Amino acid sequence: MTIAPNIPEEISPSTDTLLTSETDQEFNWRNCWYPVTFIQDLPTKRPYSFSLYDEPLVLFRNKDGKLICLADLCPHRAAKLSEGQIIDGKIECLYHGWQFGSQGECLHIPQLPADAKIPAKACIKSFLIAEKQGIVWMWAGEANVADEKLIPTVADLDNPTVVSSDYMIDLPYDQTYFIENAIDPSHLYISHEATLNSRQQAQPLEMEVIETSARGIRGRYRKTRQQTQNWMQLNFIAPNLITYRGATTSEKSQRVGGAALYSLPTGKGKCRIIIRNYTNSPSWKLKWQPRWMEHWYRDKFLEEDLPLVVGQQAAVQRLGQSLSSLYLPLKTSDLLVVEYRKWLDKYGECLPYYLGYNTKSLPDQENLPVNQEPPALDRFSRHTQICSSCSRAHKTAIRFKQIFVGVAIALAAVAIITEDFGIKLLLVAFALCSVGLAVVAEKFKIRFERAYTRH
Repeated sequence: MTIAPNIPEEISPSTDTLLTSETDQEFNWRNCWYPVTFIQDLPTKRPYSFSLYDEPLVLFRNKDGKLICLADLCPHRAAKLSEGQIIDGKIECLYHGWQFGSQGECLHIPQLPADAKIPAKACIKSFLIAEKQGIVWMWAGEANVADEKLIPTVADLDNPTVVSSDYMIDLPYDQTYFIENAIDPSHLYISHEATLNSRQQAQPLEMEVIETSARGIRGRYRKTRQQTQNWMQLNFIAPNLITYRGATTSEKSQRVGGAALYSLPTGKGKCRIIIRNYTNSPSWKLKWQPRWMEHWYRDKFLEEDLPLVVGQQAAVQRLGQSLSSLYLPLKTSDLLVVEYRKWLDKYGECLPYYLGYNTKSLPDQENLPVNQEPPALDRFSRHTQICSSCSRAHKTAIRFKQIFVGVAIALAAVAIITEDFGIKLLLVAFALCSVGLAVVAEKFKIRFERAYTRH
């Protein structure tokens, strides 16, 4: 789980409205906005595939540059439209060339006679898309009831003085485990010892649940080792946002800082997280450090407890018991975790599947074999290939490695046929330098491919 390690404890008040005062609302997962990706990570010339609760979907831009979202399924022979191409703002299935428009309507069938009408059933379901605060949002329900005001944006990010660090990764475990992990500040000091060097900060936390409703959970926590510790706001905004924010201690304070941790339930046993750490007191790193370099730190941070959560999910699935019988929670560390799982008990029944504290609905997962192949934990498949910055840097490293290897071979070949001993030594020296640079490029490339391990 990734939050900003240095969130200021004294900051200006937020204008976010997290919850309403009503407590008897109903929760409908369809009538919600879901984050898909950062706009900067969205490819411009090809379809973009993703999923929501195992439902395959595809994004592309029409001729006017508007983002379109359709079910990723050609009605002809069930091929994936995301494997196709964009032609004049239409998405074309690469199997037989059927083309579809902004509303999912079929506009062209090459095999259909010129005098024949396109079948009425040759259409695809479409979904509403919005672009807010640099993120692509999808409305899972009917478009006529969508309200962009319900997009869970973070008011702090509208402040022009605020700078954010944006990061996205696909995780091999269920969204509920990520939210449980993200709403648990006590684990930071142990499982993230390698990056935070914070084991000495592990201590009992004073935790409070301020409000719970269908909209989510509003809570706070603070350390107990010193009496003057300030509160940290920690909220869950259903169904996909966790926010960390320092509590206000001074009306004159203009400091802003926090973390917004979004999640997308892509399917059973997997999810995508979209993280924004932000502040209006940026360091030189946030201003000048390349995005891919900052992502190296985020990758390592997530990978520190990644195998722990994967193992936790596997153990819970194998044992088949309720979390209330498996967990031994402490009020001074797990209060908000238990509150979230109990929230699922109360409001999760409408979800395609869920795991609450005392109840669950996982009919398909329970039939899966226990001894499955382990999920992919490599950095490339989880992050690099879906991040535009890291993907470019990775390709650049491959290109430079090839260049340096080619130069080394060429210099060595010339050195072999050169009779002048002085020139021969110089060419060999340059060839060895090129080999060294190729090794550096390989190590640089590997940083985008292999996950951090503790041992």
